Amino acid sequence: MAEERSVPLIPDQRREQLLKHLRRDGVLSVQQITQLLGVSHMTVRRDIAELERQGQVFSVPGGARIASHLQSEPSHQAKTLIEQPEKQAMAARAAQLVENGMTVYLDAGTTLSAMVPFLVHHTALTVVTNDFTTVDRLMSAPHLDVIHVGGKVEPANRSSVGRLAATVLRQLALDVAFISTSSWDLLRGVTTPSELKVEVKQAAMECTGTSVLVAGSSKYGTFGKYRVAPLGAFDTVVTDSALAGAAAEGVRACGTELLLADPKEDGGSPAP
Repeated sequence: MAEERSVPLIPDQRREQLLKHLRRDGVLSVQQITQLLGVSHMTVRRDIAELERQGQVFSVPGGARIASHLQSEPSHQAKTLIEQPEKQAMAARAAQLVENGMTVYLDAGTTLSAMVPFLVHHTALTVVTNDFTTVDRLMSAPHLDVIHVGGKVEPANRSSVGRLAATVLRQLALDVAFISTSSWDLLRGVTTPSELKVEVKQAAMECTGTSVLVAGSSKYGTFGKYRVAPLGAFDTVVTDSALAGAAAEGVRACGTELLLADPKEDGGSPAP
């Protein structure tokens, strides 16, 4: 039932009401919102789009949801089983930012590890990483220099984390750092539920000329308790083409370049 009111709400008041309902219920359909606010479907869709541009809500098919709290990250094994076409496309698109002679950092994660086949044709390339799977894949490319930063081993994600890993990173001068995350949004930026991952990611961003976030659209609109960096701290964000248009506008408004990878177009085989 629509809320009773003597005069129509102005847009900002109406959107505050929408946020109040979403904070209470988590997710609502467009039909439910029209009934709650007593406005048209078109008005609701405009409000959702505007709030999504601000990073306050996130559209879902037929409705909208509020940002969800990520309590823990999935294991490396679990990550390898999901969204493979999207990851391949993002890896291919991100690899286009790499040139011969660079020193690049690949953060831990299945998407960044998928960049390896797209990098092995380079010459005079140095790859720095905290990811053990990435190191394994680079063993077949002895013409590349490979540095693993060491540190405390996190078996579930096949990576190293913590102060020791960050200390090694701070001894290096990187041309570009590719950073991964399981949670990101416009308001909170890049976050993680793992405290030990924060310093490693921040160290890589501190000692590079260019920071690139590589994260799937399905992770947008979630957040962990520890903040890594705002989206505006990244020069470029690489995500897949399923990112909602209003969210894309919000990212670009931060002054960050946004590259959308289409699994149908950007997931091809790496160059020989």
